[in-house]
Amino acid sequence: MMLELRNLKKYYATQKAVDDISFTVQEGSVFGLLGPNGAGKTTLLRMLTGILYPDEGQIFFNGKPFEPLKDIEQIGYMPEERGLYKKMKIGEQALYLAQLKGLSKADAMQLIKEWFIKLEMQSWWNKKVEDLSKGMSQKLQFVTTVLHRPKLIILDEPFSGLDPVNSNVIKDEIFRLAKEGATIIFSTHRMEQVEEICDHIVLVNKGKKLLDNTVKDAKQEFKQNLFKISFENLPGHTDSKVFQTIKQHSDHSLTVKINEGYKPNDVLTYFIDQNAAITSFNELLPSLNDIFINLVEGTAASRQFQNTTA
Repeated sequence: MMLELRNLKKYYATQKAVDDISFTVQEGSVFGLLGPNGAGKTTLLRMLTGILYPDEGQIFFNGKPFEPLKDIEQIGYMPEERGLYKKMKIGEQALYLAQLKGLSKADAMQLIKEWFIKLEMQSWWNKKVEDLSKGMSQKLQFVTTVLHRPKLIILDEPFSGLDPVNSNVIKDEIFRLAKEGATIIFSTHRMEQVEEICDHIVLVNKGKKLLDNTVKDAKQEFKQNLFKISFENLPGHTDSKVFQTIKQHSDHSLTVKINEGYKPNDVLTYFIDQNAAITSFNELLPSLNDIFINLVEGTAASRQFQNTTA
């Protein structure tokens, strides 16, 4: 177990920023910490890096009580806010930050050159941070976060400001680092990004944990028995005790919700008995965004999901 949080609490005056949150992060996993702005994500991350101390609860790092001064060299933290010196040249800044993390100058230079080549940053060496675009500075911040080969990498909104091409480059590096044994915590309010990347997720809102599950199991847990069926031509009758027709689409397809007590095969049987020519039959699983809305706003999730299947 790389990381374990036990009953963490952090209060600001009367605000409960983190309210009795517990979860574990497996070594080598890509872990998603999700929630809207103000949910408590950043406070959690700052406690995991020793910037803040919990008011109550415990953090265990690599099987032992977390000791920020000792363990920080094994952690790479990329905050949402830029943590770079605007007037400093990029190469010098990368070298300085790498040495702060315990690398020798020679090792740091070698690794910086490798990363700069990999991310096509070779020509940036003498540029200042203030001269970079948001996306370019984001790439630099990613490099300085992972350069010292940390065991735990914490990324807060890592794709902010990146174009699709560079987003895919960073995404591929995240997968590679995890495959090589690093544990990644990826924090964002953009749930579609986590859906592509993460093995396991925790959803938080207003300081409380709402969900702790794998992405696959969360989708199964919150599925609504919705299916999209396509036909060569729509059948004449689409009313049945087996299902409710939610929407009829212009491409000769229907979105249906199977009624309680029935199975997908019962829907297929209904249309086969009508000699309907079925071309596809697919279950519509909820997105992570749908799941979050369901947990936060209750029945509003059903309306949201129906709209997304239009």
